[in-house]
Amino acid sequence: MIHQSSCRMPARGRAALTILALAAAACSSDSSSETSGPTVMASAPLPPGAEAISFLGDTLMPPAQSEEVRAVYMDRYREAEAALQAAPEDVDALIWMGRRTAYLGRYRESIDIYTRALALHPDDARLYRHRGHRYLSVREPEEAILDFERAAELTAGLPDEVEPDGLPNAMNTPTSTLQFNIFYHLALAHYVQGHLEEALDAQRSCLEVSAHPDSVVATSYWMYMTLRRLGMDDEAQEILDGITDDMEIIESSGYLDLLLLFKGERTLEDLVGPRGDAATLQSTTTAYGLGVWHLLNGRAAEAHDMWEGLLMGRNQWSAFGYISAEGELARSALR
Repeated sequence: MIHQSSCRMPARGRAALTILALAAAACSSDSSSETSGPTVMASAPLPPGAEAISFLGDTLMPPAQSEEVRAVYMDRYREAEAALQAAPEDVDALIWMGRRTAYLGRYRESIDIYTRALALHPDDARLYRHRGHRYLSVREPEEAILDFERAAELTAGLPDEVEPDGLPNAMNTPTSTLQFNIFYHLALAHYVQGHLEEALDAQRSCLEVSAHPDSVVATSYWMYMTLRRLGMDDEAQEILDGITDDMEIIESSGYLDLLLLFKGERTLEDLVGPRGDAATLQSTTTAYGLGVWHLLNGRAAEAHDMWEGLLMGRNQWSAFGYISAEGELARSALR
């Protein structure tokens, strides 16, 4: 726990006041519908402290974080807060405030930050991209899709741009771009709902802007599963033909291993990782893919067992593998 002096307003309170002041300034400067920006749609009230309701009806509280991880995220949060206080209307400062807030598990607050930022910068695609991501985190995929589609409209025909990482990877090399992230998350928002044809359309667009080996592998992983489940086996095989175990991967090793499993160059035993309270982002990602591997090999019961076990790792509920497993089970009559 981080202790603060009783005479000093907590960081979360100061950030909230800053954002509220921004909203008031934006509304007073121009009240027209063209510049007021989008608003968050009303939804059913959440239980106190909750961030979302899962596709299965479970209440999702902010994920627990180790003291070490939280200390790092809090340091970055304070940096973002200071930058926003210095330049309250700066779009980059607003984006980082939203990102740093989300990394602390405060996804709803992050959505509010992006929404209010859009009142000031209604045509900045980055704000839609990041807000859409957090709508996906809190299980509102249709809202996410609207944001990603708007971001795609705003970036159509423009040069792509590298998107900085929230925390630098081991090589200190960002592996994704703005347009990649728009289409990647748009595809996921469709995929988790079982809308495979729409997901495939977004995946094709994503592959076109996948410039780094990591982004190629990440896109190929989801695209392969989508193609197989649509019965497009020849095109799925073409995806696998472009994947090799010597690709220079920085972050997406889990996706690469799963593609190599689909290709027959890894075994199930090679990939099984920790579950339950010991689950990590990597093991959650892998467990979802292993479930699909079972499904594609005619073992639906084993697939569902894998996804049920994955959901025991509750601290990983914002992971895409976790969200996808929820979607699978919510649509299944076998649960």
